Amino acid sequence: MTYPAATNYEIAQVCLLAGKIMLENGGETYRVEDTMTHVAEAFGVSNSHSFVTPTGIIFSIDGPEQTTRLIRISARSTDLRKVTVVNAVSRRISQGELTPEEAYRLLEEIDVAQMRYPAWFQILSAAVASGCFLIMFQGEWHDFLPAFVAGGAGLAFLNYFNRLVPIKFFAEFLASLLIGTMAFLFVKMGLGNELDTIIIGSVMPLVPGLLITNAVRDLMAGHFVSGVSKGAEAFLTAFAIGAGIAFVLSFYNGEGI
Repeated sequence: MTYPAATNYEIAQVCLLAGKIMLENGGETYRVEDTMTHVAEAFGVSNSHSFVTPTGIIFSIDGPEQTTRLIRISARSTDLRKVTVVNAVSRRISQGELTPEEAYRLLEEIDVAQMRYPAWFQILSAAVASGCFLIMFQGEWHDFLPAFVAGGAGLAFLNYFNRLVPIKFFAEFLASLLIGTMAFLFVKMGLGNELDTIIIGSVMPLVPGLLITNAVRDLMAGHFVSGVSKGAEAFLTAFAIGAGIAFVLSFYNGEGI
C-alpha cells in the first residue's frame, strides 16, 4: 500500500527513527538497513539508499524530490525488546496498517519508553548467572556464593561507573578490577576456594557476547566497516576486563595465589 500524500522528508524521518532505535539497542547493521528499506518501500519509495555504521546512519531517497538525511548515534546499549517492537511496527507498515504520521508517533513512544528490566533485576540476574557459570566451568558449590556476590556487584558498579566515567573502557576496567579484588578477598577470608573459577564466573556478565555475535553476522553479510568496528569494540571490552583482572592477580602475586 502506498501513501501519496506523504513527502519524502516524512518517509525519511520514519525510516531514520526506526533505524536509530534498532541500532542504539543492539540491532545488527544489516537488519537496520533491511528494515529501513522495507519501510520506505511500504510507503511507495523504491529508490531509497541507506548506509549504516555503529556511530551514524545516512539515508537517501532519489528522484525529483531528493532527500538525504544523516543521524548521529552517540550511545549504544542492549535492549532487544525495543528491536523486536520496531520490527513489529515495520510489519504493520508493510501491511498498510499505519500512515507515516502514525508510524512516526508510535516510534517516538518506543524511543522514549523504558522497556529494560529494572536495575535490581539486572543485578540479580547477573549474580545468578555468575554462580551458574562457575558451576558450568566445573567450580565447587562452596564458591557459588562468592561468585554470586562478586558478579552482581561487578554489574552494579559497571552501571555506576558508566554514569560516573563517560569512557566505556575505564568503566569496564574498574568493574573488573573490583571483581578481581572481591574474589581475592573471599579466598583470603576462607569464604572461597578457587580464585580462578570465581573470577571467571563473575566476569561472564561483562563479556561482550552480543557485540561479538553482531560483528560476525555483519561481516558475513558483507558490512565490513560495521563488522570490523564492532569487533574492535568487543576487543577493547575484553582487553579492559582482562587488564583489570590481571592487575589484581599481579598486585597480589606475593600473597601465594
